[in-house]
Amino acid sequence: MFEDILHTDTFILLTAILFIIGVLSTKFSARMGLPALVLFMLVGMIMGSDILGIIYFDNASTAQLIGVFALIVILFEGGLQTKWKTLRPVIIPSLSLATVGVLLTSGIVAVAGKFILDLGWLEAILFGAIVGSTDAAAVFAVLKGQNIKEKIGTTLEAESGSNDPMAVFLTVAMIELITLPDASVLKLIGSFFIQMGLGLILGFLFGKLSVAALNRINLDSSGLYPIFAIAFALLTYGVTAFLQGSGLLAVYVLAIMIGNAEIAYRQSVFRFSEGFAWMMQILMFVILGLLVFPSDLFRWDIIIKGVVISAILMLIARPIAVFISTLKMNYSNKEVAFLSWAGLKGAVPIVLATFPMLANVENSQLIFNVVFFVVLTSCLIQGATITPLAVKLGLTGPKKSTPMHSLELVTLGKVNTEMIEYEMEEDAAIIGKTLLDIPFPEGAIVNAIIRNNQLITPTGTTVIQKGDFLYILAAKQSKPLLKKLLTDKKNEFFQSIDELASSKTE
Repeated sequence: MFEDILHTDTFILLTAILFIIGVLSTKFSARMGLPALVLFMLVGMIMGSDILGIIYFDNASTAQLIGVFALIVILFEGGLQTKWKTLRPVIIPSLSLATVGVLLTSGIVAVAGKFILDLGWLEAILFGAIVGSTDAAAVFAVLKGQNIKEKIGTTLEAESGSNDPMAVFLTVAMIELITLPDASVLKLIGSFFIQMGLGLILGFLFGKLSVAALNRINLDSSGLYPIFAIAFALLTYGVTAFLQGSGLLAVYVLAIMIGNAEIAYRQSVFRFSEGFAWMMQILMFVILGLLVFPSDLFRWDIIIKGVVISAILMLIARPIAVFISTLKMNYSNKEVAFLSWAGLKGAVPIVLATFPMLANVENSQLIFNVVFFVVLTSCLIQGATITPLAVKLGLTGPKKSTPMHSLELVTLGKVNTEMIEYEMEEDAAIIGKTLLDIPFPEGAIVNAIIRNNQLITPTGTTVIQKGDFLYILAAKQSKPLLKKLLTDKKNEFFQSIDELASSKTE
């Protein structure tokens, strides 16, 4: 009994230490110019049995479970941040990269794996499939807060969010062909289109359902809304996967729909999801770091083979795949070069590398070790140089402003009001106007304005300026009208005034 309690207490203590180290690593990563996820993996490797010997972990099944759960949360948070107006112009190239690009990358790497790792053709194609996709967790982590041009950043995020189905399909298909000699190639190809179709359809349907539920159900606490949203993401994945569809694609589609809709307690949902995604990212990469044994990974044969394959992947396979996938799609040579270099590898390849281990595929341990090494070099080299490369190629936009402040409204869900945060853009119609001159919906009150990280107490004569963060207390039913007023451009302003006047008359 006492030993069980001691074991539980030790587990909780180690979890706390790992999370604290993981959070502090994000601070050091920025100063060192390294992606935080590299440090998360290193923390796991150091805490593992080969170095400090604090934690022994070799359970590929548990690592896979944690990895998939974490990917659901990370994809959900990434989808929430994706704006439809920036996503729409890049849907076709993103899907091309997510399908044709993954196939081409996997094929070229498979040839390299065949001769460098001395694998059979099926095993080599399996290896190529595992490392062929761009990783959503790595891309979202590296691009977060960076001022990469919107078109390029959205293309990468959409590609990484939607290419997991292709990578999962290719991996599972090759394992079936290796372990089940009678497996039908045509049947496997048909299942891919079914997976993609179900992922898109169910993601759309659950997106509609979740938006309606979030807006219509009055919960007893505002803190329940973010949990409700995450629950829909897990439900979407579970139902879609159960029906043999792509659960990860469905979650990404669901998140895009929620993120672009007007939902209750929007900021609470966004901020909770961001924190939860960081927590799962830390947990996932630490666990994956624990799963690898440095004594097996950093052998000269693995290092040499891993470096050669990484070079082929980064300098040959990915550039060829990007060039062909974006041909005649209005991308400049500089943009194609950047997209080629930004094909980061991360958690998905490592999680997929556990599949052949669980299926007892021959050479699965070799495949896992080389995949881990390729991911590590990708994060270290590509992840650390993405932003400098964007600057060098002139692909950076205006610096993204992240508000270093927070204004929370603590209330019960039954109250029919909420606090709305909005950043004013330079072409907004109400820029330069006083609060008295702006026809806010009845009952809407500007409670605070943050300007240059300073709090301004608003009065009727306060003039709205570009970059102001407005905190407005408003009734839920007035949100669509309020959003139109805040987002209207200068030439649309008088039309909004007429609409507001007529609504008040009614």
